Amino acid sequence: MAEKRDYYEVLGVSKNASPDEIKKAYRKLAKKYHPDLNPDDREGAEAKFKEATEAYEVLSDAEKKQKYDQFGHAAFDATAGGGYSGGSYGGFDGFDMGDIFSSFFGGGFGGQRTNPNAPQRGRDISYRVDLTFEEACFGTEKDITVNHLEKCTSCNGTGAESGSSPETCPMCHGTGQIRSVQRTAFGNFQSVRPCDSCGGKGTIIKNPCMACHGEGTVRKPKKVRVKIPAGIDDGQQVYVRGEGDAGSKGGPNGDLILEIRVRRHKLFVRQGYDILCDYPVSFVQATLGAEVQVPTIDGKVSYNIPEGTQPGTVFRLRGKGVPKLNSNQRGDQYVTVKVEIPKGLNDKQKDILRHFDDNVDASKYRQRKNFFEKMRELFK
Repeated sequence: MAEKRDYYEVLGVSKNASPDEIKKAYRKLAKKYHPDLNPDDREGAEAKFKEATEAYEVLSDAEKKQKYDQFGHAAFDATAGGGYSGGSYGGFDGFDMGDIFSSFFGGGFGGQRTNPNAPQRGRDISYRVDLTFEEACFGTEKDITVNHLEKCTSCNGTGAESGSSPETCPMCHGTGQIRSVQRTAFGNFQSVRPCDSCGGKGTIIKNPCMACHGEGTVRKPKKVRVKIPAGIDDGQQVYVRGEGDAGSKGGPNGDLILEIRVRRHKLFVRQGYDILCDYPVSFVQATLGAEVQVPTIDGKVSYNIPEGTQPGTVFRLRGKGVPKLNSNQRGDQYVTVKVEIPKGLNDKQKDILRHFDDNVDASKYRQRKNFFEKMRELFK
C-alpha cells in the first residue's frame, strides 16, 4: 500500500499556516481536481481530490491538527496506538462534501444545475472592421456579411421533423444529468455527469429535422448594416445587440461584437481624443513669421506662425481633434513646428546667408548667448 503523503505537503502549506491559508489552499485544489471538472481523467482527479479533502478535514480542525502534528498519520490509525479513533480514517465517515462545497462555492458542485430545458441565449460572434482614420473620427455606417446561426424555419427551432416533437429523456427525466453516489472511506461521494442518453439536453429527438439535423439552428450568411460611432479608437469594440447566433428553446440571440482596427494616417497621430501633427517650415518662415495652411481632419486652416518661432514649438488648434464618444465635445490638435535647414545651396545663396549672419547682433540669439555665458563661467 502506498505511503500517505504529509498533509501539509498535500495542501502546499507550512505547518504554521493559518486556518484561512489552509482553507484557501484546499479551495484551490478542490476546484482544480473536482471530478466534474476533469472529465478526461476522472479517476486520477478523484484520487487527488480525495487526498486533498482528507488533508483539509484534519488540518482545518484544531483538535485533529494538534493530534496530527504530534503523532502524524498514526493519530488516525486505530491499530497504531495513536490514541485517536473515530469512524473510518478517524472520523471521515459521513463527511458531507455538499456542505463544504456549499460553504466554498455556493453549492456550485453537485448542487443545483442549470435546467437544460430553460431558454438558452445564443453565442456572441466577433467580426473585424477596418476603418480609415477619418471614419474612426467621424463615425460611419458599413454593410458587412456575417455567418451566424439562425433558427431553422423547417422545424421552427425544435430540431424535430414536422409532425413530431422532442421527447423527455427517460434516463434523466429531463434534467440532462445523471447523479451517482459512491461510498468511500471518506463518506458518500456524489458526482454529477451529463446524461449519456440525451447528451445533457434533457430531451431526445427520435425524428430529427432534415434541414438542421436536429440542431434547431442552421448557419447562414447574413448582411448587417452596422453603425460605427464617432470617436471610436483602434482596439475598441462595438456591440450590435441581437445579431449574434440564435438562441435555443426561446432564448434571445447573442450579440455581434465588432473588433475595430484603424489604419494609420499619413500625417496625423491620435493620442486619446487629441491629434498630433508635425509641420515643417523654412528657416526664413520661422525667423520672419508666416501665415501657413495647416491640415486638420476638417480640412485646411490658416495659422500665423509668429516671428522668431523656435524649432519644436507646439501650438494648439482648439476643437480640431477627435469627437468624443457620445458627446458633442472634441479634443484638440497639437502642431509641432519643424524648422528645416536647406541643403545643397549655391555660392550666391551661401554668400547671402554669410552676409545676413554678419549683420545680425549676437544678442538676437538667446540660446547661443546663454550657452556661451555659461561656458565662459565654466572655464574661466
